[in-house]
Amino acid sequence: MQVRKRVFRFTAVFLGLIIFLLVFSVKLVLIQVFKSDHLASLADKQHAHLIEIEPIRGSIYDRNHRPLAFNVSVYSLYANPRIMSEEQKQEAVEKLSTVLKLDPEFLKDRLSRSKYFVWIARKLSQELAEDVRKLKITGLSFRKESKRFYPNGSLAAHIIGFAGVDNRGLEGLELQYDKYLKGEPGHSRIIKDARQRELLIEKNFLPPVDGFHLVLTIDETIQYIAEKALANGVEKFHPKGASVIVLDTRTGEILALANYPTYNLDDVSSSTLESRTNRAISYVYEPGSVFKIITASAALEERRFKESDIIFCENGEYRIANHTLTDHRPHGNLTFREVFGFSSNIGTAKIAQKLGPEIIYKYGKRFRFGRKTNVDLRGEVDGWLKKPSQWSKTTIGAIPIGYEITVTPLQLVSAIAAIANEGIMVKPYVVKYIKDNHDQIIKSYEPQVLGRAISSDTALRVKDILVGVVEYGTAKNAQIKGVKVAGKTGTARKVVNGAYAQGKYYATFMGFAPADNPRLAAIVVFDEPKPYYFGGTVSAPVFQEIMENSLRYLQSSEQDSYAIRTTP
Repeated sequence: MQVRKRVFRFTAVFLGLIIFLLVFSVKLVLIQVFKSDHLASLADKQHAHLIEIEPIRGSIYDRNHRPLAFNVSVYSLYANPRIMSEEQKQEAVEKLSTVLKLDPEFLKDRLSRSKYFVWIARKLSQELAEDVRKLKITGLSFRKESKRFYPNGSLAAHIIGFAGVDNRGLEGLELQYDKYLKGEPGHSRIIKDARQRELLIEKNFLPPVDGFHLVLTIDETIQYIAEKALANGVEKFHPKGASVIVLDTRTGEILALANYPTYNLDDVSSSTLESRTNRAISYVYEPGSVFKIITASAALEERRFKESDIIFCENGEYRIANHTLTDHRPHGNLTFREVFGFSSNIGTAKIAQKLGPEIIYKYGKRFRFGRKTNVDLRGEVDGWLKKPSQWSKTTIGAIPIGYEITVTPLQLVSAIAAIANEGIMVKPYVVKYIKDNHDQIIKSYEPQVLGRAISSDTALRVKDILVGVVEYGTAKNAQIKGVKVAGKTGTARKVVNGAYAQGKYYATFMGFAPADNPRLAAIVVFDEPKPYYFGGTVSAPVFQEIMENSLRYLQSSEQDSYAIRTTP
């Protein structure tokens, strides 16, 4: 009986051992065969960390391949809190807050995270990175990255825009063309040993694809000329804001565009929303007398008037419905040509009355007012052009002289460029082409004809009138010795809170030169200049400085006799 019990116990133990070994073997097989990838991945994650490799953002160049924006090498600091003791973390907080001028609370939050990788500071200069290295704090390491650099500071700021710390475009062309500039990131995995030291091994390496480059229509020299002249005008007339645009009259290429106030692209954090606003395309205003060129064009194109026709200008006062029009200086009889040379509101309104609302509206549309130019810049607004059905009894004396209509500076300079271009409207643009890292052009932008506003004969006749404005009329300050200039002044009251504000004006001058073979068109707009506010006094001299220096630069350029037509 005792023997049988012993045998039973032995058998039970043996069977239990067999069952245990069998279960263990099955489990081992399951682990090795079915879960090996999962466990290997789990083990790998304990020692490997995925790092995104930033591509080099594409550069931005002016039309002559002078760099306006590019990337430079910098260093980004990160920490591995998992291997840092509390004493080491405290040391890091105390020293980094001093060297990098970082908030201690920010550093404490970062270092309290249970992660192998947290960013501490991005895009540090080589000097700052070296200062941190000298601290010799355990758990801190660097990754080499790149940072956007704008070599000319504020030059062309409202065109170029800027990119953020992650190299993504945030404003201007940096945002508009971000998909071309940003490139594609790569990835690498940093392998570390059990003590979390980098072994300098990269697994599954995926290289980044660097971004494409933009070549602009902007000429860096003309941009500088425009900004310097604008700054001189701002210093003299203390405006609330101002804009300047320079165009190639035949192609629509924007050679310069500047605004006041402006900002430094390398110090965006110090800027304001107002200083970053591209007033040249985002602000609308009632333009005043510069719009009279549309009325003159309509009258000549419709063959209702000749330059020699006499218009009685009512000796300075003329009533339309319940509104009295006045001129800056009273006039009696003026020829059609003189009406625009002396910028008579009354003479222009009487011409418009003979044309009627439909014709005035028709030519406003032909010159593409009330719609966007579709320039390749963000933030453009379309302005407002009333349909005849919306006109009141006094509108016939308002729109023809530049009131009850809102426009942008870019719309205006495009219109006068059409007169310089034999009546043909062309689309303004700022990007000539996009190229890859092998200098192969992947996309180019050609001049785009939008349509004919007026006949070439009418354009020639209006041009002759605009030459008279500069030679004997309201724009003598736009004269350039040895160069024939065509242009028009405008002085318009400013609306504030729904009413015309006392003593607040917009001063505008726009024109082109040389008038006998137009190359450049430009506009200068000042918002609330003081103490003077007339377009001929405030804006015309700035135009003159820009145009004279730009033409001299083009004539002396080694590129060719028509330097602004360079092609890739």
